[in-house]
Amino acid sequence: MTRWPRMMKLATAAQYCDLSASAFLGEVAAARLPAPVILGGRDHWSQLALDRALARLTGEEPLPEWEAEFEKRYG
Repeated sequence: MTRWPRMMKLATAAQYCDLSASAFLGEVAAARLPAPVILGGRDHWSQLALDRALARLTGEEPLPEWEAEFEKRYG
């Protein structure tokens, strides 16, 4: 059975990451957290995408090879 990702609006996504809305948007702008998708004319974040981004940030999931190479070259 396929698990569909839960979609969250800004306040819920920020709370999920234990951040204020402005800090959460700062992390999105810095590309450390995923960008939203627009559903019903409003921004929504995928819980699955957030989980993956958080796993990469904590080292629980390795970076994709291309991203690791980019980090090595450019910091």
